[in-house]
Amino acid sequence: MSDQFIPVCEPYLAGNEAAYVNDCLATGWISSAGKYVTEFEKQFAAYCGVKHGVAVCNGTVALHLALVALGVGPGDEVIIPDFTMIASAFAVCYTGAKPVFVDASKDTWNIDVAQIEAKISAHTRVIMPVSIFGQPCEMDAIWALAKKHNLLVLEDAAESHGATYKGVKTGNLAEITAFSFFANKNLTTGEGGMVVTNDPQLYERAKYFKNLCFPVDAPRNYTHHDIGFNYRISNIHAAIGLAQVERADEYKEMRIANAKLYIDCLQQIPGVTLQKTHTDVSSVHWMNGIVIEPEMYGKTRDELLMHLKENGIDTRLFFVGMHKQPSLQKYGCDSSGDYKVTDWLSANGFYLPSSSNLPKATIERICGLISKFRKV
Repeated sequence: MSDQFIPVCEPYLAGNEAAYVNDCLATGWISSAGKYVTEFEKQFAAYCGVKHGVAVCNGTVALHLALVALGVGPGDEVIIPDFTMIASAFAVCYTGAKPVFVDASKDTWNIDVAQIEAKISAHTRVIMPVSIFGQPCEMDAIWALAKKHNLLVLEDAAESHGATYKGVKTGNLAEITAFSFFANKNLTTGEGGMVVTNDPQLYERAKYFKNLCFPVDAPRNYTHHDIGFNYRISNIHAAIGLAQVERADEYKEMRIANAKLYIDCLQQIPGVTLQKTHTDVSSVHWMNGIVIEPEMYGKTRDELLMHLKENGIDTRLFFVGMHKQPSLQKYGCDSSGDYKVTDWLSANGFYLPSSSNLPKATIERICGLISKFRKV
């Protein structure tokens, strides 16, 4: 094992994080009340170009809260990509609704828009695209389907802070959007999430259900008219988030520069396939994923993973398709049909170290190991 271990992703905390957290500790405002929660909500919503933000304790509950705000419940169906993190599906299940899967596009790895309409039924309420690895989906086509069938659109933008579609940022591409601020995200709070929207009614519903259905603009009388959730974020986590938002564009550009270097180094290696970026999209490259085609590369993905591990390079496998998840089958999801692209991605794909501050020399070293390991 090499003594030069390179983790798959580390948080980059180069701003006012320590100062803001220390202020929380010094003043005693460490719970879900405090100035950093409201300021984080305000500044992140403004960064997305929307009016309202509701900060929560993680990205999964952000998705659930957004679905609840939309009124999704038992008997409903929500269309999601088959190739995604399972949190996308679980959030739908929490509402009592059913996630319905659509295969990925072989080029972009996002939901294949051409296959969505065939999955729409009388029970469909929402289309929930996921911007995989930081690349927004083809939102015009998704909106056309939503309007045609009178559906709602919720964007799972957990991986795409600051990404744009036709010049418009994620967060402002759907009726309501959910973000994650997990430690490996371009912007992080350690654990955290946010729901953003321009719709004042969705905003009020999200605030209401987030905090155990206490009245939003009235004194607490401890009488609760609906079943709510304790999805609050702490002032400490929000303090970290505010510091991250202050340098959001800088961190975004670091990830984009890293991705460009990976692409330049890897795109000419036979048997290595990269995620293609749609012409209308500016991806923030949350993670730099590759797919190994064994017949061209001369080695399998797993052989390459072992080689990288022996040289101190940390990696992660791609998601396993939703149609292969035992938990979702037990829940009653329809897992029939072909999901050939998702199966191909899951069997042959993985992502490489993608920290914002990853040195150029490290990326070049990783790419050199991939290039030289190939069997000619």
